[in-house]
Amino acid sequence: MKEPTETNNGGALPSLPPQALLERLKDYGQEDVFALWDELSPGERELLVKDIESLDLPRLNRIIRCSLRSQGLPVAAIEPVPENTVSTVEERTIEEKERWWKMGLKAISNGKLAVVLLSGGQGTRLGSSDPKGCFNIGLPSGKSLFQLQAERILCVQRLAAQASSEGSGSSVLIHCYIMTSRFTDDSTRIFFENHKYFGLEADQVTFFQQGTIPCISKDGRFIMETPFRVAKAPDGNGGVYSALKYSKLLEDMASRGIKYVDCYGVDNALVRVADPVFLGYFIDKGVAAAAKVVRKAYPQEKVGVFVRQGKGGPLIVVEYSELDQSLASAINQQTGRLRFCWSNVCLHMFSLDFLNQVANGLEKDSIYHLAEKRIPSIHGGTMGLKLEQFIFDAFPYAPSTALFEVPREEEFAPVKNANGSNYDTPESARLLVLRLHSRWVVAAGGFLTHSVPLYATGVEVSPTCSYAGENLEAICRGRTFHAPCEITF
Repeated sequence: MKEPTETNNGGALPSLPPQALLERLKDYGQEDVFALWDELSPGERELLVKDIESLDLPRLNRIIRCSLRSQGLPVAAIEPVPENTVSTVEERTIEEKERWWKMGLKAISNGKLAVVLLSGGQGTRLGSSDPKGCFNIGLPSGKSLFQLQAERILCVQRLAAQASSEGSGSSVLIHCYIMTSRFTDDSTRIFFENHKYFGLEADQVTFFQQGTIPCISKDGRFIMETPFRVAKAPDGNGGVYSALKYSKLLEDMASRGIKYVDCYGVDNALVRVADPVFLGYFIDKGVAAAAKVVRKAYPQEKVGVFVRQGKGGPLIVVEYSELDQSLASAINQQTGRLRFCWSNVCLHMFSLDFLNQVANGLEKDSIYHLAEKRIPSIHGGTMGLKLEQFIFDAFPYAPSTALFEVPREEEFAPVKNANGSNYDTPESARLLVLRLHSRWVVAAGGFLTHSVPLYATGVEVSPTCSYAGENLEAICRGRTFHAPCEITF
């Protein structure tokens, strides 16, 4: 409940901070936010009061206390993921994949699947202030990440409609929920509007914002960005759970008859959005949560890995920085793989029931990860703490989790760093796409010519033609394509 603010002549705020608000701040040890009150203009005082009144102080106090207290606590011993919880590439049969594909398409045609796109980040490391999804990685088509992903959804919708008992005349829609941040919300909405939603229906796309949370000093006090504004930062991609809850979108999903939610990060040029095989596997296993994983390339690779927390405990993700070097290098003598080899690549499937459980559990436990960063402040820059939750924070709450291995060269082309960096650049992602699509074309009976070495080029298959290499024979058989080019209808 907001306290009323007294005003004097002309409606200006009084010379003292509102007493009731000051008392509430004292209850939580945050009264220092008014330290420079006497130096503020009436307009600035009004901005400061509004900023403080917008904060849920009891909730923030609980988060800060719980998160600081959890630091340095002993963590449970970890064990490798049990082999029977992972569907590996070599163990899967063609019959299984076809069965899962059909199961997934059936659930999609029945309106049971929604997609949640995590798109709160800017392309700062790519040298752009635009949302990452607007980025063009340099494919022959010039398509942005957003467009590639939207067109894959359109392709799955078409495949599901064709596979349904009503035949190709029926209409199938996969509802898309796109999480932005305060930094990317306006520009993301405008980008979609300007591009006519890349062929999606405007009303099948819902935008929602992740939360922000004040930055704090090591003793838990708010850092002031300006004398009249608290420094805040986005609450991490794990903020999706509370954002879905508080924006009532979990209820919206239920009202649409949605049962399964495909959740992924925007910065993967090869992401198979709404993958029918993964969905069919998820339904077949009857689990609450699932993740696509790739094999860790080498022990020191900077990726989080799935582990089991304690004997018989849940599957969780441990960041590479938290995994002891001897454990990171340990080999499973039976399989020849690293003991801790299953990398988390932010490709997740959840049941809607489980998302409700996670949103409530994370809120109750109130433990956030603390990242020490330089925070813009009234002192120019202050070393402080940003509080974040991560998408994988959901997994400890899962009564059952299954992992689904995918070949990284087919489904994982991260776009994180500017060209010229050593890894995860637009250029490396572009080449992964072109190489995969070139293999599809050759497998479908097509031929490639090229004036530069083939390892440095290739062809791009539009998602309007094929989702995962299927149905290309009619377009490619006996035809020659000069790389680089886009193959489309």
